[in-house]
Amino acid sequence: MTTNITIATLNGQSMPAYQATPEGTPRAAIVVIQEIFGVNAGIRSKCDALARDGYLAVAPDLFWRMEPGIELDPDVPEEMQRALSLMGKFDQDGGIRDIEATIRHAREASGGKKVGAVGYCLGGRLAYMTAARTDVDASVGYYAVGVDGLLGEKNAIAHPLLLHIAGDDGFVDKDTQARMHEGLDDHPKVTLVDYPGEDHGFATEFGARRSDAAAQQADARTTAFFAEHLG
Repeated sequence: MTTNITIATLNGQSMPAYQATPEGTPRAAIVVIQEIFGVNAGIRSKCDALARDGYLAVAPDLFWRMEPGIELDPDVPEEMQRALSLMGKFDQDGGIRDIEATIRHAREASGGKKVGAVGYCLGGRLAYMTAARTDVDASVGYYAVGVDGLLGEKNAIAHPLLLHIAGDDGFVDKDTQARMHEGLDDHPKVTLVDYPGEDHGFATEFGARRSDAAAQQADARTTAFFAEHLG
């Protein structure tokens, strides 16, 4: 079952979200963290797939303070430019607080089960920050941007974190990838997996950015990771 819901933020406001509920008792819950394109059809599809796998999946509308209900298509140049503009205006620290509120909601809605997080692009960066700043039980980031600037927070990561790295990422250059490896390869809770030749957005559900073989490989690793750490 899928539905649009509202979640109480940490300061008592109401944040829109999309929720996909599995049949029967959820095995755990997963917060799905959007790209810069909002909670669009691709993010909803990610939630629906997780629900089919037995998870309660919740995607908070993190751009709600700027404009609720934003849905953009990265294959449309004007919409891509708007998405990049929104990213520049987005309060990432506030976004983490909204993710924390979503984790609390997901934990309660799932009957106290473990809660994971998975994010893409901006959401991949936020998945790293979520691992460092919240009590989430396990996190996955796809082609996370700007993680090299967050390495000072790595010692706060207490639960497993998996990062999928696109080898030819147009937004994360080779030097940045090298700094990520240098800073995180020896972290006992962090696993980095490289996808040589793949570009940013390779695991998107729809559109020109998708690279099907690599997407399936990454998603299989994510499925196994959550099965191990969430149940």
